[in-house]
Amino acid sequence: MQFVYPAFLFALASLAIPVLVHLFNFRKYQKVYFSNVQFLKEINEQQSSRRNLKERLILAARLLALFFLVLAFARPFIPGKNTIATGQRQTVSVFIDNSYSMQTLTREGSLLDEAKRRAKEIASAYNINYRFQLLTQNFEGKHQRLLSRDEFDDAVDAVKISSQSRTLNQILNRQQSLLQTQGGTVQSSYLISDFQKSGYAQSNAKPTAGLVVNLVQLKANTLPNVAVDSVWLLSALHRPNETERLVIKLHNYAVEDAKGIPLKLMINGTQKALGSFTVKARAISLDTLTFSGLEAGWQQAEIQLQDNPVTFDNQFYFAFNVRQHMPVLLIDGGTPNVYLNAAFKSDAFFAVSRVNDGNVNYSALNTYPLIALSDVKSISSGLAQQLKGYVAKGGTLAVFPAADADVSTYRSLLQSVGSAWLEKMVTEDTRVANLNLQNPLFKTVFEEAPQTPDLPKVQKYYPLSSASRSNGQNLMELPGHQQFWAGYNSGNGRVYVSAVPLDETYSNLPRHALLLPILFRMALLSGHDQPLFYTIGKDETIETEPVQVAEKQIIKLNRGSQTLIPDTRQQEGSTLLYVADQIQQPGSYQVKKQDSVLAVVAFNNSRLESDLTYLDKAGLNKILPKGSSVIQAGNGSLKSAVTETNFGLQLWKLCIILALIFIAAEILLVRFFRVNKPQVSGLV
Repeated sequence: MQFVYPAFLFALASLAIPVLVHLFNFRKYQKVYFSNVQFLKEINEQQSSRRNLKERLILAARLLALFFLVLAFARPFIPGKNTIATGQRQTVSVFIDNSYSMQTLTREGSLLDEAKRRAKEIASAYNINYRFQLLTQNFEGKHQRLLSRDEFDDAVDAVKISSQSRTLNQILNRQQSLLQTQGGTVQSSYLISDFQKSGYAQSNAKPTAGLVVNLVQLKANTLPNVAVDSVWLLSALHRPNETERLVIKLHNYAVEDAKGIPLKLMINGTQKALGSFTVKARAISLDTLTFSGLEAGWQQAEIQLQDNPVTFDNQFYFAFNVRQHMPVLLIDGGTPNVYLNAAFKSDAFFAVSRVNDGNVNYSALNTYPLIALSDVKSISSGLAQQLKGYVAKGGTLAVFPAADADVSTYRSLLQSVGSAWLEKMVTEDTRVANLNLQNPLFKTVFEEAPQTPDLPKVQKYYPLSSASRSNGQNLMELPGHQQFWAGYNSGNGRVYVSAVPLDETYSNLPRHALLLPILFRMALLSGHDQPLFYTIGKDETIETEPVQVAEKQIIKLNRGSQTLIPDTRQQEGSTLLYVADQIQQPGSYQVKKQDSVLAVVAFNNSRLESDLTYLDKAGLNKILPKGSSVIQAGNGSLKSAVTETNFGLQLWKLCIILALIFIAAEILLVRFFRVNKPQVSGLV
C-alpha cells in the first residue's frame, strides 16, 4: 500500500489524545450509606467490570475512527500495473470508433452514443489540468492537438458517423505521432470500439515504449448482412448499344442463408436490370446481370440492394466509359502496311492513325489502347524504351517484324517486356499445326470449334525463343510446339509477337480469314481504362489521359454541390490525381476541367465494416500490444475502472466509511451500553 500524501501520517500522533483522555478521566462517585452493605458487594463488582469494558470499547472506537480519518487524508492506494507516480504530468489520447458499424443500436441508443459517453467518463477520471487528444476514423487535422477537459467534452459531442475505417496499426501510429512530441509526460491511449474481426483480427501493433494502451470494447449485437463486395464487366471495351454482362460479387456475412435478396442496376438514373439472389451463410456468390442500350460517353452506375436492418452498404457505385470510337496507332518503317490498314478501316468503330517509326509522338502513346508495330527494320532504343513504358501502364502492343528485320534490335525491345524474341530466319515450307482455342482471343471467333480448320501456310519465319514461355500463351503453333504467334503479359499490359511479317512471301497469314477477327479481338480486349471503382480510405491515385492545364485552369472533382480540388501531377503519357482523404462520401464524381467532363470516377466504402462479427476476449488478448489492457466497465461507469488502472485501487473512501462506522459505534456505546443496570442477588 502507498500514500498520495504521506506527510499526513504524522497526524497519527493525535492518537495519544483519546488515550490521555481515557487515563485522566477520573470520575467522583457519590457515597450512599446503607445500614448493611453485605448484599451490595456482588453488585458493585459487577458494575465495575462492565464500566471498564465500556470504557475500553469506547477508547478503541475513538482510536480507530481517528486512525482511519488520518489515513483518509493521506490517500492510501494499492498500486496497479500502470500506476502513475504522484506529480507526473500525463497526456491522454482517446480514439472513438465512428465507423459505420457503430450505427448498430443497443438498448441505450447507438454504439456511437455509448462510445461518446464512455470517452467523457474516461476524461472525468483525470485531473482537470490534464491534457487530452481526441481521435476518430477521419484522422482530421484539428484532432492533432491537445485539449483541456472541457474542450475535449465539446469535441466528443461533435463526433459523427464516418465512412472511413482504419486498422489498429494506423490508429496507434496516429496517436503516437502527437504523444511523442510531449516529452516528460506519461502517455496513455484509449481505444473505444466494437472491435470487429474484419478490421482488427490481423493486427500486430507495436506501440513505442512508455505508451500505455487500453482497449474499451462496446458490446454490440451480431446482425445479418449481405453486401456487394465488387463488380466487373466481362467486356474489356464498351461500344454503343452492345450487350454488356456485369458480374456481381455478393457476400453474405451472416450465419444464416440469405434468400431472395432483391437487387437492381441503375445507370445514369435509369434502371437497366433487376434480379433476386440467394447466398448461403458466410459464403460468396457470383451472379451476372445482362443489359444493353448504352449511349457513348461516361456511365454512372449504381447497384441497389434491399437488405435490412444494415443499410450503410446497400449501394455500390462504379463508372465506365462507352467509346464512340477506338483509337489504334499503326507504326511502320515508312511504308503503310496495307493489310493492317484494310483490317481496321473495315469497321468505323476503329479510328486508325498511322506514323513512321521516326516521327512517333511519345507523349500521346497512352491515348491508344492498341499499337501495332510492323515493317520496322531497326527499332531505335528511344522507341523501344517508350513502348516498354506504354505496355507497363496497360497498353497492348502487337509486333509484326519486317521482312529484313534487324533481329538484335527486336530482341532488345521484346526481351525488355518479357516476351519471346526473334531468332535467325528459317526458310522452310510448313503449316500452322495448332490453334489454342482456350486463348481469350478466340472466345467469340468460332460459334463451334472446327474439327479440321484451314490453318495458315508458312514459307519463311523467324523462330521465337522459348525462354519466356512461362508468362506467355500461344495463339498458333508450328509443328513440334514451336511458337508462331504468342501473347505475353507485361506489367499491366500485354504483348503479341508474330513469327512472320504481314508479307505474302513469308506466309498466307495476311490474307487468311483468321487475321481480321484476331486483330479485332486484340483491340477489343486491349486498353488501360481506369478501374470501375475506388475504395474510400485507400491512398489511391487516379490516372487519366493526359490533360493540359493552364495556370488558371484547375481539375476538379464534382458530386452534386460538392467540389474537391485534387493534387494534380503530370507524367509522361498521363495525368495523376491525388485525392488523399478528401473523399468522405461514396458515389460517382465527375473529373472536370472548367465545364468539360474528362472522366467519371466512383468511390465506395470499405467492406471491412460489413462483417458485423466481433472479437471475443481471447481475440482481444491476441491483438493486445505489450503492456496494454482491456477495461471492462459493464453497465457501470468507466471512471472507477480507469482510476483503478491508472492510479491504483483508491482506499480513501473506505477509510472515511470506516471512520464514520467507528464514530457511530462510539455514539452507540455511550448511549446504549448501560453499566448501572439494577441487579438483585442474595436478598431475602
